[in-house]
Amino acid sequence: MGSIKIIERTEIKCSPEFVFDYTQDYKQRLIWDTFLKKADLLEGAKTAGKGIKAYCVAKNGLGMVTEYVSFNRPRATAIKMTKGPFIFKSFSGSWTYKEIQPDLTEVIFLYSFQLRVPFILAKRLVKRNLQSNIRQRLKDLKENIEGEKRRHLLVR
Repeated sequence: MGSIKIIERTEIKCSPEFVFDYTQDYKQRLIWDTFLKKADLLEGAKTAGKGIKAYCVAKNGLGMVTEYVSFNRPRATAIKMTKGPFIFKSFSGSWTYKEIQPDLTEVIFLYSFQLRVPFILAKRLVKRNLQSNIRQRLKDLKENIEGEKRRHLLVR
């Protein structure tokens, strides 16, 4: 069985540098990422980067250790699962940040995964659930960043 891919995107009124830094700052992660209840860098790492491992736990209780396989600020970052829920045979994800015009960034979120037997039987359900989660994460990210920018403008 081949990999299942999910791609979702949104546009955020902000620079790619800001969006990249905001999404990869684990001190800020739980502020905007409502899918997660825990997000920590491992092995004493203070910042994300290529080769760094992270442990994230979804609100449904499933946890996953990932390793950054790419970290190309401000264009893209990618992770692969090194340890995770038994349901997944493999799992990887990436964020891509494309400047559409000054202060407007397209954020593209990609998941690619394979399911173990017998979970293959539920692939449509798993895909639909993950796709819904990605859409919500992107919506929350957009609302947090654009709301934060509005708050800063009002304070000035």
